[in-house]
Amino acid sequence: MNQRRELDGKATSLMVALCIIWGAQQVALKAAAPDMAPILQIGVRSGIAALIIYFLVLLRGEAGAMRGGAWKPGLTVGALFALEYLFVGEGLRFTSASHMSIFLYTAPIFAALGLHLRFPEERLARIQWCGIGLAFAGVVVSFVGRGESAAPGAGDAWIGDLLGIAAGMAWGATTLTIRFSRLAGMPATVTLLYQLLGAFGLLLIAAAMLGQTEVTATPILGASLAFQIVLVSLVSFLVWFSLLRTYLASRLGVLSFMTPIFGVIFGVAILDETLDLSFVLGSIMVLAGILLVSGREWAMGNRAN
Repeated sequence: MNQRRELDGKATSLMVALCIIWGAQQVALKAAAPDMAPILQIGVRSGIAALIIYFLVLLRGEAGAMRGGAWKPGLTVGALFALEYLFVGEGLRFTSASHMSIFLYTAPIFAALGLHLRFPEERLARIQWCGIGLAFAGVVVSFVGRGESAAPGAGDAWIGDLLGIAAGMAWGATTLTIRFSRLAGMPATVTLLYQLLGAFGLLLIAAAMLGQTEVTATPILGASLAFQIVLVSLVSFLVWFSLLRTYLASRLGVLSFMTPIFGVIFGVAILDETLDLSFVLGSIMVLAGILLVSGREWAMGNRAN
C-alpha cells in the first residue's frame, strides 16, 4: 500500500486551480439559467461526462469492478449525487451563487457527524464540536440578520439558502455511503461513473416533471456547458481523485475550503451579486467552523512535526 505524501508545490498549485473551477461552478449555472434550467444543465453535462468516463473505465480495464454487488451502493451514491444537484439547481432559482457556494460547503460537517456515529476512531474532539457549533451559529446569523438581498426573488432567498444546506447534507451522505460500502475500495472512475449516471437519469426526469425543459441556444449557455462538462465533470474530478491517491486527504481537504471563497468572489465580480453584512459575518463563522472540523488532523500533524 502506497504511503500518502505531504503536499508539495505541484499539489498545492493543482488544488488552487481545482478550487477556482469548483468556485465558478455555481456562477456558470446561474449565468446560463435564463437559457436552460440549472437542473437540466447538470443532467446534460452529467450524461455527456458519463459517456466519456465509461470509455475511460473500459480503457483502464476497470469494468470488472462494476460486477457483483457494487451496483447497490452505486445506485445509492448516484441517487444522492442527483439529489445534491437537484437542491443546488433549484436553490439557484431563489438565492445567489455566492450564498449557494457557502451553504453547499457545510457538507464536511454532516459527513463528520456520520463518521462520529459509525467509527470509534472518527469520534469528534472537543474543538471539532466547537467548530460544528460555530458553523451552525453562522448559518443562524446569516438567516436571522438578513437584510435586503440583491438576489432575484429577494423575499424567497431563504428558500434557496435552505436548499443549499440540504445539498450539503446530500453531499455528506454521499461521502458516508462511499466510506461505508465496497465503493471505498473501488477505482475512483467507477464511483464517479455511478454518480454521473444517477445525475443524468434522475435530473432529466426531474426537469421534465418540473416543466424545466425549455432551452434557448446562446453563447453563454454553450460556454457554460463546455466549462461544466470538460473542466468540472471530467478534468477537475479526475485530478482530484488522482491527488487523493497520492497525497494526504486531510491536507487536501483544508485547501479545498478556498472553493466557497472563490465562489463568492466570482458571484460578486461576474454576476454583480451584493453581500449583506449578516451573510458576510455568517459565512466567516461557517467557514471557520468547517475548518475546525476538517482541519484538526492537519493541525495535529503539523504540531507533531
